[in-house]
Amino acid sequence: MKDYNNLSGEDGNILVKTTRKIVTEYIKNNTKTKLEKEFKNNYSFNAGVFVTLNSTQGLRGCIGYPLPDKLLFNALEDAAISAATKDPRFSPVKYEELDSITFEVTVLTPPKKIVVSKPEEYLSKIKVGRDGLIIKNGFYSGLLLPQVPVEYGWNEEEFLEYTCEKAGLPKKYWKNLDTEIQKFEGIVFKEEKPNGVVIREML
Repeated sequence: MKDYNNLSGEDGNILVKTTRKIVTEYIKNNTKTKLEKEFKNNYSFNAGVFVTLNSTQGLRGCIGYPLPDKLLFNALEDAAISAATKDPRFSPVKYEELDSITFEVTVLTPPKKIVVSKPEEYLSKIKVGRDGLIIKNGFYSGLLLPQVPVEYGWNEEEFLEYTCEKAGLPKKYWKNLDTEIQKFEGIVFKEEKPNGVVIREML
């Protein structure tokens, strides 16, 4: 059976094109796509996954599941529909928009807590271009995918600061001893252009 470690370029192509199909069917007809048995069988391993939609104006929706609590095909379906219709930052995607939106799927490794004796050690224990981050403090929590700091040109400290901001915390809260920081890795598959060739993004 497939798992995170043996996903190929062809798997990425299938995952992204299926995501577009799921979203198109849901927006057009308000129904869920009947996924093929082979697709379910191939992606029946537990994994975290995020679906990201981008328009020419920038981000159009991004929703996902950081923990491997669901089978990938189930998580992908839920994340796809939510990214298109339930991201609270955006209005729901309209059918007419779909040909101007690129689809992106990120399959995640399970998050692991980073253990340090002092906060400064975080800088050497995370790597831009490899890691995504989750920062938690009390009721506050924020996540940024591995591709985000690459897109913005951040270094490791800036990555920590902006993940704090995403959690609704002050930028320097990554230095607090009661702040928990987790890291994970992700495989990113994306359309080069709307309805275009699917590539694996090398971060």
